[in-house]
Amino acid sequence: MIDTSLQSILSAIEAAVGESLLTRKAADNLSRWLTEPHYAEYRERLVDLVQREDFAELNRLFWERIPFGTGGRRGPMSDFGSATINDRTIAESAHGLAVYVKRWCEQQASPLPHPPRRGEGTSKPRAAVAFDSRHRSREFAQRTACVLAAHGFQVFYFPEPRATPELSFAVIAECCQTGVVISASHNPPSDNGFKAYWSTGGQILPPHDAGIIACVDVATTIPSVDFEEAVRDGRIKLLGESMDAAYTRAVCLQSLSIARDITALYTPLHGVGESSVYRVVKQLGFDGVSIFEPQRTLDGSFPNVPDQLPNPERFEVFGPAIAHAKQTGAELVLASDPDADRMAVAVRDRSGEYVCLTGNQLSALLTDHVLSHRAANGTLTADHFIIETLVTTPLVAAIGHHYGVKVVRDVLVGFKHIAFEIDRHGPDKFVFATEESIGFMAGNYCRDKDAAIGAIYVLELAAELKQRGENLLDHLDRLHARHGIHVEQTVSIMAPGPTGRARVARIMQALRTAPVCAMGPAVWNSVRDYERHEVRSLPENTKSADLPSPVSDLLIFEGRATLPLDETAGECEVTLAVRPSGTEPKIKCYGFVRTDASPNLAADKRRAHDCLVAAMEAVQSWIASVP
Repeated sequence: MIDTSLQSILSAIEAAVGESLLTRKAADNLSRWLTEPHYAEYRERLVDLVQREDFAELNRLFWERIPFGTGGRRGPMSDFGSATINDRTIAESAHGLAVYVKRWCEQQASPLPHPPRRGEGTSKPRAAVAFDSRHRSREFAQRTACVLAAHGFQVFYFPEPRATPELSFAVIAECCQTGVVISASHNPPSDNGFKAYWSTGGQILPPHDAGIIACVDVATTIPSVDFEEAVRDGRIKLLGESMDAAYTRAVCLQSLSIARDITALYTPLHGVGESSVYRVVKQLGFDGVSIFEPQRTLDGSFPNVPDQLPNPERFEVFGPAIAHAKQTGAELVLASDPDADRMAVAVRDRSGEYVCLTGNQLSALLTDHVLSHRAANGTLTADHFIIETLVTTPLVAAIGHHYGVKVVRDVLVGFKHIAFEIDRHGPDKFVFATEESIGFMAGNYCRDKDAAIGAIYVLELAAELKQRGENLLDHLDRLHARHGIHVEQTVSIMAPGPTGRARVARIMQALRTAPVCAMGPAVWNSVRDYERHEVRSLPENTKSADLPSPVSDLLIFEGRATLPLDETAGECEVTLAVRPSGTEPKIKCYGFVRTDASPNLAADKRRAHDCLVAAMEAVQSWIASVP
């Protein structure tokens, strides 16, 4: 029974909903935390917030229950609240994962995904746990390990910050059913997250994600153990240099070239990349690579990163490192995000200025590098395959077809989907995978993107081109001349807070039900709707074909635009992909233009670029008009 004083608090919450000071969802989540006994330790502070009528803060803390998105659960940190990352939501995540995985193991013929090494029993389920350099990451990782150990898991724990791909490697190496890395990737310093992995080393996929969340939702009392005691008695095993060395060797085996003469400046952006990226490139003999000292230290505040936003997709991130590279004459600048699973690059052009390459440009360059070497050494057949996502440049597919390999392209955003396709098509024939958000994968040592792979291949390719007096920009032009001009642009529209998700839903609904068939120079003639599994003709917006693809809130518009030429007009292909982000409160728009190349390559690229910019400006204007 609820006491009288608490009843008055609940009444105040309902009154706040009636006055639109608190959303219905926030009120429901808050009421649960106030009334259910397992949240009792937070009750006094929650009551205080209600009594002070700080409903803006309560909305922020309780407007949702953090879902499993593209990269697990991710959000702002706080001391409590269903919409934030805190001790309770981390514990609930670990508990839900443990309960679900144990149930799954009970249904299997063997409790281990792979045969155990000699002397190791099979009675316990296994889990690996790692964390990055963010604030509270160590605390959350220990909490996760303690909950998993209390559920009877043998836990393999990295006691120091490590790269996300090394966690994936450890899941496979230690025959684990699951793994967790505490990280929010490139998000602001205020954020953290819980990213879960399956026995394959890949991130959690449907239906497992829904099953885990169902177990999270019914979490009440959560078991735990004392961390130090569990380490002493072996329930939690600390991973050290032997695991680091094994991971490093596995990555180094993916090297394709002996070219090493290149100078580069590498920055981990205050993240964990020194333990993976920098260690790998130095072990491979890239002596001309140095580390950028001002951004070397592990620091979750990212103090020396512009705007404290450590996303290497943002060209602004390169500012401090490029300023230093101009003084030293480095030919490349490399940057990995805080958990070191993505790699971005800036290249010095012939004028001495540095040009930041997009993820799509890097995807094309590295795909060609890998396939050309595999073809040259005779290890490439028509049965081999590469993978790219639906929102990655079609230039990757064109390069793959040029080398005669299979191209797996109808893949949703996120390397968890790429990992699934690798296992579905056969790991022994897998060559390379990439996505536009600067993610790259090769080999079978792990099942996630790895900044170290991107660094190896960028440095090798740049060193080879240097021997010919060329650079990465020259080679990109060569690819355009061979396969056609491809230009791309990604635009993100932020939609934060309790009202943001509803606005994103309205935008997607409007695009589905009443699409604008002309945006700037682009005229759309069809749309692929991955939520409704259908292709529709435009402008009628009537179904023209089925779309047998995975379900996703993704729309892809296809059409054409007219390019002004010197004396006549030419046409180009235009594509627009729109989807809500699975990791951040925003909607993402991906624009693509493709046209044939003429002898005047520079003019062709300029016209295609101008066409795309005009189309994307029209897209943004339309989205801004949706209330």
